[in-house]
Amino acid sequence: MNYELNLISQGPGKIRAIAICVICRGDDIFVFEGRDEQKDETFYRPLGGAIEFGEYSAQAVQREFREEIGSEIEQLRFWHTLENMFILEGIPGHKIVFVYRGRLAGKSIYEQPFILGTEDNGQSFKAMWKATADFEGGPPLYPDGLLELLTTRAANL
Repeated sequence: MNYELNLISQGPGKIRAIAICVICRGDDIFVFEGRDEQKDETFYRPLGGAIEFGEYSAQAVQREFREEIGSEIEQLRFWHTLENMFILEGIPGHKIVFVYRGRLAGKSIYEQPFILGTEDNGQSFKAMWKATADFEGGPPLYPDGLLELLTTRAANL
């Protein structure tokens, strides 16, 4: 089961709240690579995940980065909220996405082309730097609206 499907399989038909963090390196963004086999589509999304009960969205971002790639986030600040309705592997999903900006405390990650992360269920995933321009007419960047946010608010990055 892929990274995104794990999040929606916990309750199809329910709205999920997640928090993600946009990390930039020049014109590149740090994202994980996902796959929807039914659509035969590779897609990308910034790292983050589900907000647990009793946890603020900023705490969720910090926890997810710590658990998945072993890195802390510095200068974490709220940036935007997006709503995303989608179908992944034939399962409908609906998420409210709290989008944060920040910097990785582990400076070595900025020098690596990709790293392998691990989900809490033990599943591994690949996180990498991708040029924002690659998503214009290329593979999708989720959640919906994030690419537009990145390109129209580039001066605020």
